[in-house]
Amino acid sequence: MSDADAAANAAADPREAVGRLMRRATYAAVAVASTLIVVKVVAYAVTGSVALMSSLIDSALDTAASVINLIAVRHALQPADAEHRFGHGKAEPLAGLGQAAFIAGSSIFLLIEAADRMVTPQEVTRGWVGIAVMAFAIVATFGLVAYQKSVVRRTNSVAINADSLHYTGDVLINGSVIVSIVLASYVGIPHADPLFAIGIAGYLLWNARSIFLSSLDLLMDREFPEAEREKILAIARAHPFVHDAHDLRTRSSGQQQFIQLHVEMDRTLTLAKAHAIGDQVEAAIRAEYPTADIIIHHDPTGITEVRADDLIAAQEKNVGTGTGSGSVGP
Repeated sequence: MSDADAAANAAADPREAVGRLMRRATYAAVAVASTLIVVKVVAYAVTGSVALMSSLIDSALDTAASVINLIAVRHALQPADAEHRFGHGKAEPLAGLGQAAFIAGSSIFLLIEAADRMVTPQEVTRGWVGIAVMAFAIVATFGLVAYQKSVVRRTNSVAINADSLHYTGDVLINGSVIVSIVLASYVGIPHADPLFAIGIAGYLLWNARSIFLSSLDLLMDREFPEAEREKILAIARAHPFVHDAHDLRTRSSGQQQFIQLHVEMDRTLTLAKAHAIGDQVEAAIRAEYPTADIIIHHDPTGITEVRADDLIAAQEKNVGTGTGSGSVGP
């Protein structure tokens, strides 16, 4: 297939272009993290800096997380099949949970090591080697983060966003390691090294929490932000033949979005006409959410029905006043 044909196919199917960007981002992350591991191992062996070791551990974790992302992204991008009708997008948040566990475990190990160095501080030697390595790491990581953020803006990938969060932290971490080495080697403050390591461990734990919560939201099918929900309803209600829209349900699975809603139309419309209106509403929503799977249910006006929106509102009111029974129904 020629480049022109490939470009034409990507334009026809935006998912293909998104998938290509996500794969490239995972390859780039694994390559950069692996390179940094090699140079940091050498630097730690030469300097003995525990702050540099913390950065080495972080790079090792980033490599493991990036490899997990690579596998998860490849799986998540597989099309729906007979056994997975909604696709494989949940692989992304599952990878996010794995990343959070890796990061939390390494942070605890780092806290233990730093505490030991606080009690028995060790001299940091050949600090210039550590500084040179950290400067190289900052440049390489900054370039990777810039690329990842451009991919996230175009794909909204949870897995790539989690990786980007790691490496954004790495830029700050590597900078703090330089400061700690300078203080320990040239200013004569030996406790600066483990103190910076403790601060890095705390930052990693905070990142682990953020990744865990965002991954959990996707696995639990959390709704779109309220502003996005209002936008979708406004698009549906803007059609001149739509009287109202309600019972909107939204969720995400990897890069795939799912939107379901009811629209009310004049009860005298023919089925063919109502279907055509539904197609127009779907097209208007898809113009804003091009990769979404959209399902529209048609309701005739004047029909009394139990709405899911009303049931949820009643349940939330009962919970708020302490009168709810924990279930809704007869």
